[in-house]
Amino acid sequence: MCNFYPNVEDTTAVGKYPTGVSPYGLLDMAGNVWEWTSSVYHGYPYRADDGREDQQAAGLRVLRGGSWFSGSSSVRSAYRYGFNRSDRYDVTGFRCARSP
Repeated sequence: MCNFYPNVEDTTAVGKYPTGVSPYGLLDMAGNVWEWTSSVYHGYPYRADDGREDQQAAGLRVLRGGSWFSGSSSVRSAYRYGFNRSDRYDVTGFRCARSP
């Protein structure tokens, strides 16, 4: 229900896997490309006041959800990975979102 290794071995169009829709109507929350976030990578539990949401803070950023090159164990939206924000790879991207 998502694009991960070795399904297509490249990115796919948004919405290609409609059976993977979330209970909230969201598509492509896992697979295709790792979702880059602005949060600093810290362990759980999540605490908004621990500096992880400081845009100027140094440190690794969180990637979520796996990519077309990831194995099945990391293609889920809860899966997190620490990533240097100056690195660039074709398996990372970001999500554009808007409020209704």
